[in-house]
Amino acid sequence: MVPFIGIPCQSDESKRAAGVPHFSANQSYVRCTEAAGGLPLLIPLVESEDVLRAIYARLDGLLLTGGVDVDPAHYSEAPHPKLGEVDGPRDRVEIALTRWALADGLPVLAICRGLQVLNVAASGTLYQDIASQVGGAIEHTYYPDHPRDLIAHPVTIEPGSRLAAILGSTTLGVNSLHHQAVRDVAPGFAVTARAPDSLVEALESMDHPFALGVQWHPEELTQDARMQRLFEVFVQKARPNAEG
Repeated sequence: MVPFIGIPCQSDESKRAAGVPHFSANQSYVRCTEAAGGLPLLIPLVESEDVLRAIYARLDGLLLTGGVDVDPAHYSEAPHPKLGEVDGPRDRVEIALTRWALADGLPVLAICRGLQVLNVAASGTLYQDIASQVGGAIEHTYYPDHPRDLIAHPVTIEPGSRLAAILGSTTLGVNSLHHQAVRDVAPGFAVTARAPDSLVEALESMDHPFALGVQWHPEELTQDARMQRLFEVFVQKARPNAEG
């Protein structure tokens, strides 16, 4: 059976919305999910938990995507002066979905902001602004002044990790489009990739069938077959009756 992959939308207040409330999602996530054999299901930022639960009940996997900053209230911190835009309805929906997925063993693939949501939902914390909070950090914010597929820096992947097995490599060049990063790693998760400055570039659960997050944007790098492989393995794990 083809699995339903839930992709939460974001609140859209861009010029194209023209003052009318919109939800939106980047097409690249949908295309990669479709190419991997999944059925992409865009999830609106509904207000009712009962409605969200009903949507969740139909999912076989959850894809958490990139976007704006996570509100630090979700990890009990005050806003930093360099905190960027936040999206309250999206935080609420994504954190709820992620906690349900972690509790139920539903496969999760988390990308960029998604990695941060995954960590926060599991009781981890974030650096609200790398440049002002991490001494000696390299540049991680290569958008919008550079193409989204720019290879910005290498990452080192932990040998023996699920990520290393999927990619078939322990080193990788990645793009970098973020100014926040994982600080305190959530209980039950292991760091499986780091940037040259030691910032977290990937996490995976040690006791969940498939809960994996990367800080880069593989959906923009699918000219490298290893990046599309992340989506393929995720969708495979999301198939009903798939083995862990």
